[in-house]
Amino acid sequence: MLATADSILYDNLANEHLLDLAPKTAERIYVGKRRADHALPQEEISDLLVRLAREGKRVLRLKGGDPFIFGRGGEEIERLAEHGIPFQVCPGVTAATACAAYAGIPLTHRDHAQACVFVTGHGREGALDLDWETLLRPGQTVAIYMGLDRLEELTLAFVARGADPTLPAAIIDNGARVSQRVVVGTLADLAAKARAAKLRGPTIVIVGTVVSLREKLNWYAPEGAGQCDGTQ
Repeated sequence: MLATADSILYDNLANEHLLDLAPKTAERIYVGKRRADHALPQEEISDLLVRLAREGKRVLRLKGGDPFIFGRGGEEIERLAEHGIPFQVCPGVTAATACAAYAGIPLTHRDHAQACVFVTGHGREGALDLDWETLLRPGQTVAIYMGLDRLEELTLAFVARGADPTLPAAIIDNGARVSQRVVVGTLADLAAKARAAKLRGPTIVIVGTVVSLREKLNWYAPEGAGQCDGTQ
């Protein structure tokens, strides 16, 4: 599909080197989002996909990770379906699994976690509205997307609802990249450590005893990459 695309709408987290594989004549449209900086509102992105397809163009929507896990891929193809526009989906590797693997933190482990929950730290209107009863269940890992801006609020909320303040937690910045940085701590001190490290995102927050395995399983150390464990 990439090699035959007429128009490519690509995100901030998409690997721009992939664009080199597209025809030189293909239209490249940046529609990425960063905190408080959206190239286009989501509704306009969906409308643009419809318009380009109706013009008879072969349209590629290039995202980073898995488009169906906090990537709004479902919203976009829902709009296409409403207009009778056919589409195909090629799933990717979602950030939580990729970042955790490169940080040496298994999301599940027989001695630590038999389940893993993915949640977002940023709701539709910015509100923090999580199912805390589910998140606080024992024997599981919680992976939080888009949690950097609200890290202190999140960690305090875990503790306020009964989580052990010494529960291990980590935040992975630019995971699976050569610029990866990992801050490890507990619910009590992770936010302060992240501030001291001046992380900029994108990030994934991991909460659970699996984080304690990083000390033994940390395998990825690209030359020049920063590690901020509080122990190094």
